[in-house]
Amino acid sequence: MTQSPAVRTPGRSGPVRIGERAARTLVAELARINDPKAALLVGAAPESAVLAAAIEALLPGDTLTLVPAGTADSAGLREHVTAQGRWVAERVRVVDTLAEAEPAAVVVAGEAFVGTADEARTSIESLTKYLADGGVLSVATAPGRTAGATAELDRQSALYGVGTDLVLRNNPPVRVHRLRFTPADVAAAERLAPAYRPSSVPLTRTMHIDSNGVAAAGITLGLAALARVARPKSKLWLLPALAAAPVAAFFRDPERDVPEDPSAVVASADGQVLSVQRLHDERFGDGEWLRVAVFLSVLDVHVNRSPVAGKVVDYFVADGGFVNAMKPDAEHNVAAYTVLDTTRGTVVVAQRTGLIARRIVQRAPVGTLLARGERFGLIRFGSRTDVYLPAEAAEPLVGPGDKVVGGSTVIARWR
Repeated sequence: MTQSPAVRTPGRSGPVRIGERAARTLVAELARINDPKAALLVGAAPESAVLAAAIEALLPGDTLTLVPAGTADSAGLREHVTAQGRWVAERVRVVDTLAEAEPAAVVVAGEAFVGTADEARTSIESLTKYLADGGVLSVATAPGRTAGATAELDRQSALYGVGTDLVLRNNPPVRVHRLRFTPADVAAAERLAPAYRPSSVPLTRTMHIDSNGVAAAGITLGLAALARVARPKSKLWLLPALAAAPVAAFFRDPERDVPEDPSAVVASADGQVLSVQRLHDERFGDGEWLRVAVFLSVLDVHVNRSPVAGKVVDYFVADGGFVNAMKPDAEHNVAAYTVLDTTRGTVVVAQRTGLIARRIVQRAPVGTLLARGERFGLIRFGSRTDVYLPAEAAEPLVGPGDKVVGGSTVIARWR
């Protein structure tokens, strides 16, 4: 008898289709781990986009165990795996039941949860038994399809979540949750590639737009449509219509080549270096800090990236004002602090508001492992981003006035 984590309420809702984009999001944790690893996909079917994405994510040293979905059978699934060729067949194993599976670093539920809260909780508990220490469980739910499973996944994310993504380009839209129930090794972050983020909408192979930009452009076009309807003889509608493109461009999110040098500390944002100084800040612990402050004009890319590989161990927001980010008083502006634990010590990234910037987005919950150069948030409009490094452990490589590129420019090097 096969077992599947899909949660259904008979007569009220059926299976949720998971398309290619949602499938890629579900297996993102599997795709980003560069070390040899074991993965488990529960609820696999030959025609499943999740199975195709999981196979595509495999590296030479990986293994993948498949538990058939309720609509599939083991024999058919084995035939499908064999048809993929010897390379896949050597790395992918099909079992008849979940009980036959071994613990894995990544466990993926191949079908979305669409039942009650109790059913979702039971399914999660059955899957967590197969997680290795520090492993990640990746599951999806359809917020518009059922309230029970969605509420339970939101509750689990609040307790154990290390990332969540809403995939709008799926019918119906799904929310993917990544859950970690036991602490991860900080050193594991150094062996990760930046995670795939559906919040970044691709335009070309090298240029994306953050989902905030898509929403902002949609709002301006909506205002243009309303103005056209309200005053059809007026040209006023042209103002928001013409503003849509530059508003979307503000949220551009280009791909970046992240240095592979493990001693490199990269810029957390695009912009101009305002200052490089040594200081004390008891909020982050004893000792002296090296702080590199970068000003972002409205023309710069405002997506923030992690300067180092590390684990998010704290996040807090400090109240303050909204002074021009280029001025010294901007140090007392509203700011969000992401504290990372690394193999070299504590590193802090401060996302500071500016005169125009009033909204900070941070997408890395406590417990998340971030690769060097990985996207973790953004600041809307002109602002400032500061990177704090242990002063005795890092040597600065930039100075005031230098232009830096987030995720690519090396601003300091570990000693």
